Amino acid sequence: MARKPGSKAEITGPRIRAAALRLFARHGYAAVSMRQIATEVGVQAGALYLYTPDKQTLLFELMRGHMEDLLAALAAEVQPADPVAALEGFTRFHIRFHAARSDAVFVSYMELRNLEPANFARLEGLRRSYEDRLEAILQSGQRAGQFAVPDTKLAALALIAMLTGVNTWYREGGRLSLATVEAHYWDMVRKAMGAVG
Repeated sequence: MARKPGSKAEITGPRIRAAALRLFARHGYAAVSMRQIATEVGVQAGALYLYTPDKQTLLFELMRGHMEDLLAALAAEVQPADPVAALEGFTRFHIRFHAARSDAVFVSYMELRNLEPANFARLEGLRRSYEDRLEAILQSGQRAGQFAVPDTKLAALALIAMLTGVNTWYREGGRLSLATVEAHYWDMVRKAMGAVG
């Protein structure tokens, strides 16, 4: 029998995922037990298994969900034909998207080591899709003579690491607004890629 809209499952499942994300980000995946997640949600530990078979699956689903949301949001962005404008758009998009999801970003990058091999491979496929989108922009700029980088794959990986690093220090309400951070980072990215145009 299907659950009715608004049933407890539709409320409890998201609460479990949100609690797990908070706890994994705060304490690390290895240090968090299913009992702690249940306590955070206010349910019996056994009830968690109605929503996820185990903690590994919960971690993987959180990380996969983050990457799928990232890819969907990127696909919804209008990509200019001009490679320099496209790179600026990617830079600003990456910073904005990740700044609003600090726990998900932390877990997605720091807990890769805790994924089982099959889950790691699936997540790496999603990550490569994102990296490939940036590399395609860089390759397009190389062909047009607008970027000067010796290795577009390496440049894409370096840029993603640099842009994701904003999450380690940026706090809303701090000295710099997010728009100012985006502008400064775009200036650094533009110079690092030897952008012309």
